Amino acid sequence: MSEFTVGDTDFLLDGRPVRLLSGALHYFRVHEEQWAHRLGMLRAMGLNCVETYVPWNLHEPRPGGFRDVGQLGRFLEAARAAGLWAIVRPGPYICAEWDNGGLPHWLTGTLRTRDEEYLRHVERWFRRLLREIVPRQIDRGGPVLMVQVENEYGSYGSDQVYLRRLADLLRAEGVSVPLFTSDGPEDNMLTGGSVPGVLATANFGSHARVAFETLRRHRPEGPLMCMEFWCGWFDHWGAGHVVRDPGDAADALREILECGASVNLYMAHGGTSFAGWAGANRGGGALHDGPLEPDVTSYDYDAPIDELGRPTEKFWRFREILAAYADGPLPDVPPPLAQLGSATPVTLREWASLDAVLETLGGPGGEYPMPPTFEELDVDQGLVKYEVTVPGPRQPYPLTVRGLRDLAVVYVDGARAGVLTEDEPTLKELVAGHARVELWVESLGRVNYGPRTGEAKGVTGGVLHERQYLHGVRARGLRLDALADAGTDGGTGIGTGLGTGVGTGVGTGVGGVPFGELPEDGAPGLYHGTVEVRGAGDALLELPGWTRGFVWINGFNLGRYWSVGPQRSLYVPGPVLREGANEVWVLELQEAPELDETLELQEAPEIKEALELEEAPELEEAPELQQGRRSQETSLTSKESSANSAVPSSPVLRSPTQASPSPGAVNS
Repeated sequence: MSEFTVGDTDFLLDGRPVRLLSGALHYFRVHEEQWAHRLGMLRAMGLNCVETYVPWNLHEPRPGGFRDVGQLGRFLEAARAAGLWAIVRPGPYICAEWDNGGLPHWLTGTLRTRDEEYLRHVERWFRRLLREIVPRQIDRGGPVLMVQVENEYGSYGSDQVYLRRLADLLRAEGVSVPLFTSDGPEDNMLTGGSVPGVLATANFGSHARVAFETLRRHRPEGPLMCMEFWCGWFDHWGAGHVVRDPGDAADALREILECGASVNLYMAHGGTSFAGWAGANRGGGALHDGPLEPDVTSYDYDAPIDELGRPTEKFWRFREILAAYADGPLPDVPPPLAQLGSATPVTLREWASLDAVLETLGGPGGEYPMPPTFEELDVDQGLVKYEVTVPGPRQPYPLTVRGLRDLAVVYVDGARAGVLTEDEPTLKELVAGHARVELWVESLGRVNYGPRTGEAKGVTGGVLHERQYLHGVRARGLRLDALADAGTDGGTGIGTGLGTGVGTGVGTGVGGVPFGELPEDGAPGLYHGTVEVRGAGDALLELPGWTRGFVWINGFNLGRYWSVGPQRSLYVPGPVLREGANEVWVLELQEAPELDETLELQEAPEIKEALELEEAPELEEAPELQQGRRSQETSLTSKESSANSAVPSSPVLRSPTQASPSPGAVNS
């Protein structure tokens, strides 16, 4: 057993000064069978510690209904086996570009405050979660050195009673290692987010000396640590791929270490937001109250270890710097994981309409005076179909969806009439009555940062014909996990975001869906096919010509695809594939290409080619990294139309050794 403590100037391990060289790796963004490889890559880069968040909403999809919370414990055991210490950041809010910042969609009470209703949910969650952390603390022979209180709270609130309640709860449930907070290096953030008697750390991307000077004004004593060194950044749908120059990032890392500080690389390895769990930001400057900016499925983050687990130029630059702080020679870089043997065709054989899928797998429906939200229909990831009648006879008027979050494909009397968004909520063509209006509404990811975290999804303000509200709205939701939870492997595979199970298809429940021949008009719906694999391994799935939706292979939800880019392909972890027949399901939500009945599974390209970059801004300065919420000047629907008009119709599955047929796209 060892003791890890916070000294006046250093972290102390059994009384001796120690520097933490940590890297962020989210266990929930990496297939469990690949954890050991990714952790080995951290060790080879020169790190001695791994840091992870814990997403509450992934593990408690319904109140009191816990799902594989033990996955965190298994990850911590894997970290110990890899020779790494661990830092755990349990939230309850985590940001992380994760849906709703990790907060469950069903939460009630005033979020992230001392509100007792909210705290009752937190207490129930922590009592279950901490059973995975407490026995694995370093003073009990485990790898866990520190546990975080909340997360960047100073960027959101100033409720010191709330923060103290969380700290006391952690202690009461058995956390004995040091607690800490992390905030931006600004006075308002540090005063709002720090807790007396708890170590304060800072998050930034550059200008370490300035950041630590600010931290020292608030905390004259204690070890310095950059808890999030932003060595890359994330991407939004409809915007460019963001990169950071490896040399600039290396210089910033060197400056942190020259200050005598500990560091946590955010991200060391980003991974993938499988199963539709990617979050969203709001533009609009410092208040983050502007247009929605949904995050792509890839969480590559321009990290030193790319999405497929391979070392980049940034990896080698960091390794050279970190080697000078190591106790001995760094371990060798682990051998690369297997890649798909060769490109192989995916044959689509049948199709079911969205209505047929909803009728079989949807939640309970009903008629409401006003449209219910996703939350009221208990939909976390998925879509909701709203139906309403325009009375008549009456002349044509504008049809507007108020408070639309986030995107609706609209049909009038069975014919597609347009695609609406929060920023473009009115149909271009007027609607006369009598008419039947259907809206298939999709959440593009709940906001994970800023004052609009926790906002509802769906039609939140009503449907208007001219100025008149339309009532008697029929609504029914379809959760994505309804497809995975029916799986013959018990629905616990990472197709729902957890575990290692691969499944034998989307689910046995899909057997009740009336499938038919492939449509000739590119209709939305659930497409089903198979692919024969010889030489299973990491691969990429290209979907040229498809518009927007989700893909499952062997019951594993690869995440959202969308023609607006910059991401043009979905990462397929090698353990998902198996030798021989593999089931493929594509849930297209808007418009499919005219099919030749085949897709193709291809090898992924070499690292430089895998990134498939559009012209990309470079993030170098701390203020840019701190804001990091870019405006989308082009509407998503207009970019979607232009993207679809320029691509062929055959999706492709390829391996990491083959160049992409779709230039101008981000990796994944």
